[in-house]
Amino acid sequence: MKSRKLSRSRSRTAIVTAAAASVVAGVALVPNWSAGAAVVNDPTVDASTKATFQKLADAVFTDRTQALVHGATTKQSTSRFAGDVRLSSTRARDEKSALSELRGRQSSIAKLGETYSAGNTKVTLDATRVTGRTAKADVTETTTLTYAKATGGAPKTTGFQAHHELTFKADQQGTWQLSNIQDTDTGGLAVNTLSKPAVKAPAPAPDDGNTTPDAPRAATTRNPVAVPKTSTAYDYKAMATYAEKYWNVYNTAYPDYNGHADGGDCTNFVSQSLKAGGWKHVPGYTYDYTKWFGTADIQSDSFVGVNEWSWFAQNSKRTTPLANVYQAEVGDVIQVDFDRDGAKDHTMIVTYKANGIPYVTYHSNNTYRRSLSSLIASYPNAYYYAYRT
Repeated sequence: MKSRKLSRSRSRTAIVTAAAASVVAGVALVPNWSAGAAVVNDPTVDASTKATFQKLADAVFTDRTQALVHGATTKQSTSRFAGDVRLSSTRARDEKSALSELRGRQSSIAKLGETYSAGNTKVTLDATRVTGRTAKADVTETTTLTYAKATGGAPKTTGFQAHHELTFKADQQGTWQLSNIQDTDTGGLAVNTLSKPAVKAPAPAPDDGNTTPDAPRAATTRNPVAVPKTSTAYDYKAMATYAEKYWNVYNTAYPDYNGHADGGDCTNFVSQSLKAGGWKHVPGYTYDYTKWFGTADIQSDSFVGVNEWSWFAQNSKRTTPLANVYQAEVGDVIQVDFDRDGAKDHTMIVTYKANGIPYVTYHSNNTYRRSLSSLIASYPNAYYYAYRT
């Protein structure tokens, strides 16, 4: 479906042995041959070089995390590593720009009353692929941020996983330089994501003869009049428990749409959570948005598609719109249209609420208890939609 969204990762076996590596700042490095040395025509990637790739990636993303932490300093990738590991000159400039952007995001989030007191990032190297003088390294970033002054029952941490493809180029002496970083999660909704999430084609019109219900946008101003939940039809705690159990893993009872050509796993994940809390299947034609069902073998478009889910949710009367996103409670659903083109991009479920702030959990980037304040600060110009389930 054109409106399905989210992430991917890749794998492949790397090539063997290379020249002996040096150790600089505790990191294994490919030797930097002196001027006049023989040109290395076919640089290879051995275990030591892979370790260098991984540690440089760890340094880069740790710096990005620290740029979001109040009072923290960033120094690893752009100082200790630059010129040693080495970032290419263009990449070094890009990283300085990235850190500046993220410090600005830290400031924007702080204005909404939220700061991070600590951050921890770990990067694992998943696969490497070498073609001539170019190496591609697929890595998984796992980051935890600690909320500062978490009071009144607020969660202490938030976390996410993100996948990236790093491109290294070997110079004429065989020294590898990091030249490019590409986010490979379709959704691109990590708090340290630099560019806006990928957009999609306009939402497809349903072909079943039904009238498409148009969800009203929700305001994003703080401290609206509360709208407590009164329905007892569903188990909202079960919805949250399911989402928080599977936020960074995938239930094998359902297909995984991360990296899917037509989109990703965000709505599929939310539908699973709603089902865990009592939403029942409405069987029928797969493309009929008035139907809703999902198993390991077959899923309706309304189960996995961002816009199709919205159409079903409204038409079925299983949801009602909320005037303000901050009115959302546990088990409610929030969607976002980043480019304001009328077609929604992303679906999330509220799994926690404290001090008037909903915290959402979602797939791609796989994210646990991210505050709504952080999202709005990161994407202040997006359109938001809130659904009371």
